[in-house]
Amino acid sequence: MAMAAPTLLSSAPKLSSLALTSIRGTIFLSQRPLFVHRRFAGWSAAGGVVNSFVDTKYARVGADFNNAWLKEVLVDLQDGSMVAAKKGAEVIMAAVDKPRVIGYKGTTDLVTDTDKLCEQVILAAVKKRFPDHLILGEEGGLTGDPASEFLWCIDPLDGTTNFAHGYPSFGVSVGVLYRGKPIAATVVEFAGGPYCWVTRTFTASAGSGSYCNGEKIHVSATDEVEKSLLVTGFGYEHDEAWATNCVFFKEFTDISRGVRRLGAAAVDMCHVALGIVDAYWEYRLKPWDMAAGVLMVEEAGGKVTCMDGGDFCVFNQSVLVSNGFIHDKLLQRIAPPSKKLVEDGLDFSLWFKPSGYTSDV
Repeated sequence: MAMAAPTLLSSAPKLSSLALTSIRGTIFLSQRPLFVHRRFAGWSAAGGVVNSFVDTKYARVGADFNNAWLKEVLVDLQDGSMVAAKKGAEVIMAAVDKPRVIGYKGTTDLVTDTDKLCEQVILAAVKKRFPDHLILGEEGGLTGDPASEFLWCIDPLDGTTNFAHGYPSFGVSVGVLYRGKPIAATVVEFAGGPYCWVTRTFTASAGSGSYCNGEKIHVSATDEVEKSLLVTGFGYEHDEAWATNCVFFKEFTDISRGVRRLGAAAVDMCHVALGIVDAYWEYRLKPWDMAAGVLMVEEAGGKVTCMDGGDFCVFNQSVLVSNGFIHDKLLQRIAPPSKKLVEDGLDFSLWFKPSGYTSDV
C-alpha cells in the first residue's frame, strides 16, 4: 500500500546526516541510526520507504488484520464498540456531579451504582447488535454465546475510585477480541473536574491506527528513560508483586522525569498512545482493564509485552506498554524481578479466560 508523503515536524541540519523515523506517515528527525520497530517505517534522507515491517522481536498483540473476512466485519465491530462505549459514557456524565451510592467488592475495592447501570446499558447495546457474541464484563461476568470467536471485554467505569471522589481520570473501556486477540476498541475518557467535565474518545482497530476524537495519534519519540514521563498502577491485592512494583516506582522516579499513578489502566494506556507519556506498566490487571488499551498503544506505534518480557495476551497478569524506543531499557530493570516472582511460586498463569472460549492465545 502506498504511503502518503510525510510531513516534517521540525527543521534540521543537512538531511544527509540524519536518520528519519516515520510513524504512520509523520517523521521525526534525529542524529541516531535508523531504528525500525513495530508499526514504524523507516525513511531515507533521499526520501522513500526503506522498510515497513512489523518488529518480530515481540509478537503482535492485535488480531490479524490481513484476514479478508475480518476486514469485512471490522468496521461494524469498531462502530459497535464506539456506540456502546458512548452510551455508557452518557450514564456516567449524567451521574458525575451527583451523590454516589458506593458499595465494596473488597476492603478498598469500590463499586458504585453508576458502574452497574453503565454496564447494563453497554451490554444492551452490544447484545442488540451482536446477539451471538460472548461478553465479559467487570461487574456482570460472562454472558452470551460461549461458542463465539468474538469476546467483548467491558470495563463500564475504569477508575471507579477516582469517579467516586470526583477526581479525574476515569472512563469507559470497550475492547473486542477475535480468537483472543484485540480487533477493535473504544475508550471514552473523562477529564476536567467537578462541574466542568469533558470527554475525549479514543478508538483503534487492527491494522487501521489509533485515533483521539477522530484525529490519528501516535506514541512519543522519547528514546531515553531519563527524559521520559512514566505511569504505573497498583492493584488492591498487596502481595509480592505489589511490593515489587513499589520498588520500581521508587527506582524509576529517581532516574526519569517522574512516575505518575492515575488509577485508570485503560486511560493510562491511551495516554501512551497519545504520546503524552512514554510507558505504563502494572501487575494483576484483568482482561477488561487491558483489552482496549493495548490495541490503542500497538496501533499508535508502540510495543506491548508482559512485564517479564514475554509475549502478551489479555489474559496475562502483567503488562508493559511503551513508545517502543525505551521498551528494552525498561525491561532491563523490570523483567528480572518479574521472572523471579514466578520462580518464587507466585501465580501468574492466565486468568479470566472463559472456559471453552476458542482462542489463539
